[in-house]
Amino acid sequence: MTERADTKYTGEFFVEGMTDAEKQRAAAVDSVLPALKAAAAEVDREGAFHRPHVKTLSDAGLMGLIVPKSHGGMGGGLRDLAAATYALGTACPSTALAFFFHCSSASRGLLALEALENGFFDASEKEAVQAFADKVLNTMGHEKKWLANFASESVKSEKAAITISTKAKKIDGGYLLNGVKSFGCATGVADQYLVTASLEGNDTGAGLCTFFIDPKATGVSERQKWDAIGMRGTATHGIILEDVIVSDENALAIPGAFVKCMQMSRGSFVGNQLAGIAVYLGAGKAIYDASLHNLKTFTFGDTGKPIGHAPFQQELIGKMMVELETATIWLRRQLELEAAEVPLLPKHEVVQRWRLCKGVVAESAFKLATYALKTSGTSGTGFSAPMARGLRDMAMALVQAFPIERGRLMAAQMEMDGAEQSQFGVSKK
Repeated sequence: MTERADTKYTGEFFVEGMTDAEKQRAAAVDSVLPALKAAAAEVDREGAFHRPHVKTLSDAGLMGLIVPKSHGGMGGGLRDLAAATYALGTACPSTALAFFFHCSSASRGLLALEALENGFFDASEKEAVQAFADKVLNTMGHEKKWLANFASESVKSEKAAITISTKAKKIDGGYLLNGVKSFGCATGVADQYLVTASLEGNDTGAGLCTFFIDPKATGVSERQKWDAIGMRGTATHGIILEDVIVSDENALAIPGAFVKCMQMSRGSFVGNQLAGIAVYLGAGKAIYDASLHNLKTFTFGDTGKPIGHAPFQQELIGKMMVELETATIWLRRQLELEAAEVPLLPKHEVVQRWRLCKGVVAESAFKLATYALKTSGTSGTGFSAPMARGLRDMAMALVQAFPIERGRLMAAQMEMDGAEQSQFGVSKK
């Protein structure tokens, strides 16, 4: 793979000071950008995941981007994932977001291994935890398969960010699962589903378990297709589970295991959520670049000057610069907090700042897209036009990151109470 002339890869515009190894992984990411960008308008127009992208990403080795080399992966970390989702976001935000959720599946293996190393499991539990962690990581690394990670559900809790109402009942040789998963990218696309469920009769976090499910298994079906305003190619319509049988070997159902694994996260929940929001930062950079290109190349008919010389347009350029810089600085700081080898702040403070960060990035990215649309005039309002498409994609950040108002409220509550709110809950319905 040849290096770019300036040796600066797309991800380096966000993640600074890359090591040689990180640059090699960034080069692999850049190699797929042309293919993703070429299909981006079609992905948005059709509202469907572009299936050839699975092979494109797999052939580049990116299925195992953050999987250890011992399990067939590229050995990357959070910095690599954030750089990758940012770069992919500049080409096709929908595919970038779906890829992020695939990579987030690795946490089910990585955090389990960390918990083992830190002595969180006793001798009778270690073998099962190790086997499940290896299965997750080998599936992504050695087998180069796509995993869809299903946790979120339509049932909401006032006191928890994620509520788990899907139930798992112990049966001979395995478990019987029933429930509805409302959100999880790559529905109908992924080779395997990772599903979080609660053991029947247990309404606490200790009862949460993780299961491997074959998408073609009896009792697994897809919910109604998603027809959202933006991020239309993520296949995010979720699944329905009706008496789905999962064998013991495909389950991590040790009481308390899920919570123990989550405790190993440096940041919030699985510890890599900022890479999901990096998708929107990358998309914002692409919108800014496209807008600036138009302002420099389109000219006034009477003077021949680029339209970007008009005071009105320059005011918009300045506003876009502020929003892009604001989003970049906030997310870079969060990445520094979560990726530093030696923790810079206690975990609850890292989480508190994350509550603020993702709302700020989402709002800034949306404002940037709004200003970009204003620079384009009516010619940029076509459904598939980069500015209009970008604005619709950015609108999804406002809800996926959850509203900035909620983030500020949760951060303020942590400031007053001195503790983190529960990251997940179990419905008692």
